[in-house]
Amino acid sequence: MPSVRKIIHVDMDAFFASVEQLDRPELRGVPVIVGGAPGSRGVVAACSYEARAFGIHSAMPSSRAHQLCPQAVFIKPRMARYQEISREIMALFHRYTLLVEPLSVDEAFLDVTANPLGEPSATRIAERIRAAIRATTGLTASAGVSYNKFLAKIASGQRKPDGLTVIPPEQAPAFLATLPIGKFYGVGRVTEQKMRAHGIRTGGDLLRHSLQELTALFGKSGRFFHDMARGIDHRPVEPARARKSIGSETTLAADIRDLTEVKAVLREQALEVAEALSRKQTGGRTLTLKVRYSDFTTVTRSCTTTRGFFDAADILACLPRLLAVTEAGRRPVRLVGVTVANLCGEREARQRRICQLPLPFPT
Repeated sequence: MPSVRKIIHVDMDAFFASVEQLDRPELRGVPVIVGGAPGSRGVVAACSYEARAFGIHSAMPSSRAHQLCPQAVFIKPRMARYQEISREIMALFHRYTLLVEPLSVDEAFLDVTANPLGEPSATRIAERIRAAIRATTGLTASAGVSYNKFLAKIASGQRKPDGLTVIPPEQAPAFLATLPIGKFYGVGRVTEQKMRAHGIRTGGDLLRHSLQELTALFGKSGRFFHDMARGIDHRPVEPARARKSIGSETTLAADIRDLTEVKAVLREQALEVAEALSRKQTGGRTLTLKVRYSDFTTVTRSCTTTRGFFDAADILACLPRLLAVTEAGRRPVRLVGVTVANLCGEREARQRRICQLPLPFPT
């Protein structure tokens, strides 16, 4: 019988806002919002726990956040600073295991089943990691410990901020039975509504549905939900997570109906994405255009080619066709984005660029 894995999920507490409070002690205890200015069309990227007490959350329009908490301090994101601290934290994780899977700048999975310390207790390792993060950065982190990624991630959110939750195998069934369905990994707002319409409100309700019933209701996701209800998750912690896409998107200062203006914004985004592709020495085979209209309806249009997208010329050659099958120009546009996906390796990208030398060749 295979040994039980020991997985830790570490999640920094209100990371961006906490960094701002760390660097500016006068902001400690104050509602802090990192994101767009209150008079802009921006959104909340992160907020302190003091701000959350007013009902503010990430992705909320900054204007609404200001209405809920006029005294909040709004700060423009400083990604370079957040990434600097993130690198310190990720380096710290590698003292405890080589199996570290970053999910973002402020969270990661760690498989400590075997570890350099020879420590058999994942709980003690999680405690040491949290203490080391505080000592190294001055910030707090919450952690979840369990036998798979799904349960470890849920556990890390149970006692925020600065908390530690452990879900051993023998306690998982009882824990999942009472867990609200919206807390399950992979259950978004629309899926939650559909589940509730079929009487599925907790993990216990989900457990009572057979694989056949769940597949009939949710298609291929049915098996996933069937396994989650039973605490089954065989996904490994993957240290080398390849980047899947490179993109840029912009929330416009005002809704745009003029197609010429939309195209001008897209051109800037194409140049930005092309520059990023060049820095990463890569390219991709799929180009996606994202358009969000003034009523927040969002559409995407994509094209995939064997030739690929490696520079601004490649991207700009395809964007007009994608834009033509949206309603931009007929409906006001709030946001646009350009993304290149299905990325290829450096060697393929280099060969592709060699094949694209401008003609005629100089003599």
